[in-house]
Amino acid sequence: MAEVEAAGSGAGGSPEAGSGSGWRRPHGPLQRYYGPSAAEAAEAAPDPTDINGPHFDPEVFLTKVRSECPLGQLLAREAALGREIRALDSDMQTLLYENYNKFISATDTIRKMKVDFRRMEAEMDDLAANMAAISTSSARVSAALQDRHRRGAQLAGVQALLRKLQSLVEVPGRLRRWAAPGAEPARALRCHARARAVLRHYRHLPSFRAIEDESQAIMAELAQRLRARLRDDTLDPKELTECVEMLLQLEEPPEELCEEFLSHAGARLEAELAALEAELPPADPSGATTTPPPASDILDFVDRGSSAFVGNLCLLAASYRSLFEGRPGAGDGRLEAFAATLTTRYFELLERRLALERGLGDTSLLVRALDRFHRRLRALLELLPAAGAEAGAALVARAARERVDRYLRALQTFFLGCLGDVRQALAAPRPPGKEGPGLPDLLATLASSVLGQLKAVLAYVQLFTARDVAFASLPYFKGEFCVEAVREGLVVAFVRWLCRTARGFADGPAERGAPAAPPALLLLLARLCLDYEATTISYILTLTDEQFPPQDTGPAVTPGPALCAEARGAAQRLLDHYVQVQGATVAQMLRKSVETRDWLGTVEPRNVRAVMKRVVEDITAIDVQVGQLFEEGVRRAQSSDSSRRAFSVYSSSRAPGRYAPSYTPSAPMDTHLLSNIQKLFSERIDIFSPVEFNKVSVLTGIIKISLKTLLECVRLRTLGRFGLQQVQVDGHYLQLYLWRFAADERVVQGLLDEVAASAAHRCLDPVPMEHSVVELICERGPPRVTYFGKLTSSVSGEKPGHHGLPRQLGEMDRQTDTPAGRGQEHLRSVADTGVPRMEKPEQLK
Repeated sequence: MAEVEAAGSGAGGSPEAGSGSGWRRPHGPLQRYYGPSAAEAAEAAPDPTDINGPHFDPEVFLTKVRSECPLGQLLAREAALGREIRALDSDMQTLLYENYNKFISATDTIRKMKVDFRRMEAEMDDLAANMAAISTSSARVSAALQDRHRRGAQLAGVQALLRKLQSLVEVPGRLRRWAAPGAEPARALRCHARARAVLRHYRHLPSFRAIEDESQAIMAELAQRLRARLRDDTLDPKELTECVEMLLQLEEPPEELCEEFLSHAGARLEAELAALEAELPPADPSGATTTPPPASDILDFVDRGSSAFVGNLCLLAASYRSLFEGRPGAGDGRLEAFAATLTTRYFELLERRLALERGLGDTSLLVRALDRFHRRLRALLELLPAAGAEAGAALVARAARERVDRYLRALQTFFLGCLGDVRQALAAPRPPGKEGPGLPDLLATLASSVLGQLKAVLAYVQLFTARDVAFASLPYFKGEFCVEAVREGLVVAFVRWLCRTARGFADGPAERGAPAAPPALLLLLARLCLDYEATTISYILTLTDEQFPPQDTGPAVTPGPALCAEARGAAQRLLDHYVQVQGATVAQMLRKSVETRDWLGTVEPRNVRAVMKRVVEDITAIDVQVGQLFEEGVRRAQSSDSSRRAFSVYSSSRAPGRYAPSYTPSAPMDTHLLSNIQKLFSERIDIFSPVEFNKVSVLTGIIKISLKTLLECVRLRTLGRFGLQQVQVDGHYLQLYLWRFAADERVVQGLLDEVAASAAHRCLDPVPMEHSVVELICERGPPRVTYFGKLTSSVSGEKPGHHGLPRQLGEMDRQTDTPAGRGQEHLRSVADTGVPRMEKPEQLK
C-alpha cells in the first residue's frame, strides 16, 4: 500500500513530493507549462506517467493511478491538481499585468526610432557631401600656396640664423656687462656656456675667432676676480661654494680648486674650534683638579659645537661632493682625511668639557647633550662614513661610564656619611631620663637610606637607555653598558665595597690614637650584612635586571649567591669581632681585679667582690643590646636546679683525699692527675669558635672568653686559704646568674669548675668554705660601688641600674645605702680590689 501511495505521489508531482518543502520556485508553473528545453528532453528517458514531462500520456497516467492508489489518495490528488491549476492561473495573470505596460512602451519607442533614423540618414548624406566639397577646396588651396610656404620656411630659417648670429655678436658685450664687479657673474657664465660650443665649432672663421678671443679674455678676468674672492676669509660656506662652482664652470683645474676649497673651509672650522676651546680652562699638565667651573653647562656647549662646527662640516661635505664628485684629482680621499682631523680635535674638546663635569649635577642635562651630539654626528656620518664613527660612539660610552663611576663614588660617600651619623648617634651623650634612638631604629634608617639612594641612582642611570635617546640603540648600551657598567660596575661593586668596608671594622688594624669602632656599630653592621644576604641583594639584582635587562649572549655576570656569601662572611666576621671585643672588655676587668688583689693576705670573705656584680651587669647590658637586633636562639634544656646548683672547689672526682674526712693518709691521690682524668671524659670547650647569628650564641662566646681569662689569671696567682674561699664565693655568684645567658649551662659550669680547681692547685692551704656559708654570702650580694653602674650605662647605652638582675642584688644595695653601710662597703671595696671608690669611668682605665 505504501509503494502504491509513493508511486502515485511521485507520478502526480504534487507539492508535497520531493525532499524539500520549497520545491515550487518562482515561475515554476510557467516552466512546466512550456516544458523543458530540447537538451533536457533529449537527455531524459521518456516517461508517459510524468505529468511534467514532454511524453506525458493522460490515459496511461489515469490507468496507473486508478490501479495503484486507493480512493482517499485519489481524492487528495484531485485536490492537489486543482490547487496547481489555480496557482498557474494566478501566475499567468500576474505576469500579464506586470508586462503589459512595458510591451506598450517598447512598441511606442520602436515606432519613434523608425522616424528618427529616417531623418538622421538624410542629414548624414548632406554631411558627407559637404566634407567632400571641403576636401576638394583644401587640396586646391594647398596646391596654390605650396611655393609660398616653401619660401616662408626658408625665410624663417634665415631669420633664426640671423638671430643666433646676432646673439653671438652680442656675447662679448653681455659678458662684459654681467662679469663686471658687483654684477651677475652667474648670468655671464650661463651666457658663455651657451655660446662656447658654437664659437669653438666655427673657430676657423675669423669673425667667430674674434668673438671667442674677446669672450675668453672677459672670462679670464672674471676668473682672476673669483680667485681673489676665494682667498677672502669672510666668505661664508654658501658664498664659498658658489665661488668654487663658478671657477669650475670656467674650467679651472679641479685639483687647485679642491685644495683652496678645503684650505678656506678648514680655516673657518679651525676658528670655530678655537672659539669652543676658549670656553675651556687651559689644560694643566700636573693634573690638578682646582680648575674653575665652566661658564656654561654641557648642553649649551654641545649646542654651539653642533650648530656651528658640525653643521658647517656637514655643509662642507655636501658642497664638496656636489662640486668635485667624479672629477679627476679631487676624489682621492682628501675630504675624509680632512674631516677626520677636524672631528678628532672636536672630540678632544668635547671630552675635555665632559671631564669638567666632576659633580653629579643634572644627569638628564648630560643625557640630552650626548643625545644631541650623537644625532648631529650621525647626520655627518651619513655624508662621511669614515669621519670618526667609532670615536664618537666611544666618547658617548666613556661619558656614560664615567657618570656611572661617579655615582658609585657618591654611593660610597653617602654610606660613609650614614655610618658617621650612626656613630655620632651611638656616642652622643644622653641626659638622664631621655633615651636616644635604639639600634633597630638606627639599622632601619641606615638600610632604608642606602637602599633608597641606590634606587635613585639606578633611576638616573636609566636615562642613558631611554627609548627616546638616539645613542641607546648602540650595541654598547644594549649589552655591555647594562651588564658591565651598571650591574657589575655599580650595583655589584657597591655591594662588595659595602661588605669590605663593614668587614674592615673587624679586620683593619687600629691606628695609634684612632678611636676604635664601638661594639654597637659592629653589631649593627653585622645585622645589616645579614639582611643584605637574606633579602636586599636579591631584591637589588632583580630590580637592576628589570631596568637594565642583560642579553643572552652578553658577558658573564656575578651570580647572586656569590654576593650573598660575601655578605654573610662579612656578617660572621663582624659578629665574631664583636664577641672578641666585648669578651676582652669583661676579661680586662676580671684580669685587673685578680692582679691587683693580695690573695695570700686577704681576710676571710664576707661579700662577693663588687667586680662580679659589674661583670653580671655588663653581660646583662650586652644581652639587651644583642637582643635588639638578633633572635633569641636555641638553648640546651637546663636542669631544674640550675640556679641553685652547688659550686664547690672540689667536685666528687676532684676532692683530694687528705682533706676529706673519710680519706686515709696511707693512700694519697694526686689532684693534677684527677683533674686531667676528668678532662679526658668532658667535652672540649672551644673558646674562640665562630658564633651563630643569635643572641644565645653571642652571649655564650663572651662568657667563654671572660671565664677563660679568669681561669688563666687564677693559674698565675698564689692563694691563701681565704683567697681560695673568695674565689669559691665569686665563682658561685657567677654561676647563679651567668647560666641564664649561655646556650649550654654546662659550659659555664665546666669553666667555673676549672677556675675552682686551678685555685685549689695554686692554694697553699686549700680549705674550702662550707657550701651553706657560700650561699648565704652570695644571697647578700656584693657591696654597692657608684662607678660600676655608670660604666655599665656608658657601654650599653642604657640607664644606670641593675638591668634585670635578681631581687637579692637590689636588696643588697638598699642595705648598704646608709652612712654606716657606705663606709663599710668603701673599706671592703678598697680591701677587695685595691681600687678606691671613684665617680668617673675614665679613672678606672
